[in-house]
Amino acid sequence: MACRISELVIDCADPDRLAAFWSEVLGYVEIGREDDESIAIGPPDGGPQPTLVLSPGSAPRTGKLRLHIDVNATDRDQDAELERLLALGARPVDVGQTGAESWHVLADPEGNEFCLLRDRLQPL
Repeated sequence: MACRISELVIDCADPDRLAAFWSEVLGYVEIGREDDESIAIGPPDGGPQPTLVLSPGSAPRTGKLRLHIDVNATDRDQDAELERLLALGARPVDVGQTGAESWHVLADPEGNEFCLLRDRLQPL
């Protein structure tokens, strides 16, 4: 047997704001709230993708994230998806790219880096 990633936890200053952002990005819905104000979001049909847990935290971030999320569009090309993500509140960030990469490095509204990859994936 092997393990499967079931949840990714992101510490953040404003769980509601990030839950709304990532729900729009991924097509997720809120699936639960905890007493500590953490918000869990996941696929609306309970599919196999991992849930995200946005957990309140006040510690300042220092340096580049050691782990980040990569996303792929499922129903449009990369350029159209980039426009959509920017309209949702993502912003481009420079983490040392050369400009020749096939992906875009972005940050969510709290500055957490993620990448928009080129290939379109089939929806699950």
